[in-house]
Amino acid sequence: MAEKNVVLGITGGIAVYKVPDLVSRLRKKGFNVDVIMTKSATEFVTPLTFREVSRNPVHTEMFANPVQWNVAHIALAKKADLIAIVPATANIIAKLATGIADDLLTATLLAARCPKLIAPAMNSGMYNNPACQRNLKQLADDGFVIVGPDSGHLLCGDEGVGRLASLDEIEINIQKLLSTQDFINETVLITAGGTREAIDPVRFIGNRSSGKMGHALAEAAFKRGAKVILISTSPDAPRYAGMEVYGVESTAQMRDQVLSLASRATIIIKAAAPADFRPASVAQGKIKKTSAGMDLSLVINPDILLELGRNKRSGQILIGFAAETDSLSKNARDKLERKNLDLIVGNRVADAMGTECNKVTVFSKTNAIDLLESPKPIVADQILDLVIKYRMDGTLSE
Repeated sequence: MAEKNVVLGITGGIAVYKVPDLVSRLRKKGFNVDVIMTKSATEFVTPLTFREVSRNPVHTEMFANPVQWNVAHIALAKKADLIAIVPATANIIAKLATGIADDLLTATLLAARCPKLIAPAMNSGMYNNPACQRNLKQLADDGFVIVGPDSGHLLCGDEGVGRLASLDEIEINIQKLLSTQDFINETVLITAGGTREAIDPVRFIGNRSSGKMGHALAEAAFKRGAKVILISTSPDAPRYAGMEVYGVESTAQMRDQVLSLASRATIIIKAAAPADFRPASVAQGKIKKTSAGMDLSLVINPDILLELGRNKRSGQILIGFAAETDSLSKNARDKLERKNLDLIVGNRVADAMGTECNKVTVFSKTNAIDLLESPKPIVADQILDLVIKYRMDGTLSE
């Protein structure tokens, strides 16, 4: 997303107070953000706030004296790779639907030829008004991407639709509009997180897997156009409109969910860390601590990846993960062959589990590619780049 230019239009609704955080998020992703505020928006949050978080001048007036010569609305329209209006009031929605250009923001939008996104936020009565619904339909027909609104408690005290969509939802849709849609014809099933195997109603056997790598892969595939099916053990799993998300806890639950959905997938990425063993029996009540200690009998869990490899259909790409403490290349290659995988992502436990970054090697049957240590969202995109390459010609060459 580096060097992408987002023009962010901010209109006069109480949800304006959330938008500085969105600007900060976009900056951290590498976007350049130019802010246009309507006069009403400046009544809620000052332009100074947005100047500081965006590190750019904030545009508020159609006819302000420019620092250097340009026609402001044309210059911003040409600069933008995407224009997003957050929040979008009923008033701005009506103006855009009818082509009114009576201030800097509406004039910029009318002149722009880039993708456009709006995130409505207003009282539910206003949102449900036939005129507003008619205007939103017109904008959708004109090519605007509409994100939200959500339902819940509104500032006026009402309960209903009209809340600004979550910043997560807005951010991923901005990324999606600016990403190459090279997974548009793929259905990607991804597993994430470490499973928990119950000992009693309180205790369990588990591992240190956070699910962050699997979640990053799900987000990366989603923004690149894939139909994403995510099976995760973590409550922090991303949940976006259009993404199927299933929560599981044990290896047995994960197996059942994976096998029931695998036939729909063109690509399966098994990034989860299911427990290899589970207690032979689960106590119905909490086991009391005694001075004698406790003996725990374990039995082996089903091998989900092995089952997927045995039942892999023609054209389906199956990708596993191997977290190792030693002999990474040998163990990863052995797992690749035994489980009939197309690719396997190998990493050392110390480089991956519970961390924000990852350092991995991607193996195929013929070669391997080392990826530099990077934040997990970047590693996820790099892995998907290699998957696309493998889909095209069956190789991993960079």
